[in-house]
Amino acid sequence: MTTRYRVEYALKERPVRKYIYFQVMAFADTELIEWIKGLLAVPFVLLSQPTNIHEDDKPTVAQMAQSAHDRYSQIMKDVEDLIIDHIAHQKRGGLWSTDTKSKLKLLVPSVGNFFTHLPLKDAFEFQDRRRFISNRRFVAPSFNDIRLILNTAQAMSLVRTSRLELVTFDGDVTLYDDGQSLTPDNPCIPRILHLLKKGVRIGIVTAAGYTEESKYYGRLYGLLDALAENDIPAHQLVVMGGEANFLFAYTPHAEHRLERIAPEVWQLPEMSTWTEENIKNLLDVAESALKQCVSALNMPVSVLRKSRAVGIYPPAGVKLAREQLEETVLVVQRILEMSPAAKKIPFCAFNGGNDVFVDIGDKSWGVMACQRYFGGIEGGRSLHVGDQFLSAGANDFKARLACTTAWIASPAETVALLDEVQDLSAARGRSHSLSGGA
Repeated sequence: MTTRYRVEYALKERPVRKYIYFQVMAFADTELIEWIKGLLAVPFVLLSQPTNIHEDDKPTVAQMAQSAHDRYSQIMKDVEDLIIDHIAHQKRGGLWSTDTKSKLKLLVPSVGNFFTHLPLKDAFEFQDRRRFISNRRFVAPSFNDIRLILNTAQAMSLVRTSRLELVTFDGDVTLYDDGQSLTPDNPCIPRILHLLKKGVRIGIVTAAGYTEESKYYGRLYGLLDALAENDIPAHQLVVMGGEANFLFAYTPHAEHRLERIAPEVWQLPEMSTWTEENIKNLLDVAESALKQCVSALNMPVSVLRKSRAVGIYPPAGVKLAREQLEETVLVVQRILEMSPAAKKIPFCAFNGGNDVFVDIGDKSWGVMACQRYFGGIEGGRSLHVGDQFLSAGANDFKARLACTTAWIASPAETVALLDEVQDLSAARGRSHSLSGGA
């Protein structure tokens, strides 16, 4: 789950493992957001007028807000131009080149590659109308302000260019509250139905590593039943379990409205190295590392070994300290990265909120497998929505390697983002109709 504590933790630099043709560091959201936040702090300090509430200063407040808005807007446009220049360097060096000599790379060395342009000025003005960022006199533009501006900019870029073909979602904290299910009254459901009716494919990419359709139905029954009631064709929605290990496709007449898809249909060629022997070797190392942490931190947990994952979890009613969870993630990750087993197969070590698991593969592979299943959808035509984009123990972080992303902090923010996509699509449709364009 996204917390200020975890944001601060994420600012610690850590290596990102490289695999096959993805020779590129993940988009370091926290560093870029903090950099933009610093840029906006200057006009806030220079232009804000924190006057007393009893003073008759309404004209001054209005003038201050307009001045701040103009300066913030110009800064966002400047950053937008830097991203355009960065993308131009990407194209000259190849999409996955790590040697991008752009000005943005010099200013934010950890920044990765972009799949699309980001209209940050327009996105700022959109969020400013909602959050009244320019009107604030005591609270500077925040991390969350900028995170939401980036989300809006990404939605604008995809919708305006008619490039949105696939949306993938995390489960917990993204579509529903942590540990809950997607019930029929969930407000995300009508928004997802709207996307499906517009021809956008949907994927739910979750760490839950069930092998039975019934267990996924238990978590997603509200959505799956709604698809059947609205006559959504089969195989327009998929569920990728265990990060990138088990694929199920929506089938309305199946017992649990899901059918398991054979691996050869969706697996990427690079997954051929994910042999049972290599999987066992990696999970053996991970299990040993987890047990070391359990002993060192005296955690009251059980160890659970699955076919494609291993993890620790406490008994019902026991809450582990977040420091214990983060320490375990970082220790296990380090041990795995130094092991020969991890050189043969990718993995994801993550903090699940009250447990720690190590999965075979990660969400970049899961999203790419969904893209392949749907006919080879490009990363610049896909959007992954999730809550865990911090670099320490966050399993949505790696999705940056596969497609564009939106970092949300609650199911309510997912609803707001999907509403933005719907409104932007409607506005584009009206504009297209008025212009008579093809």
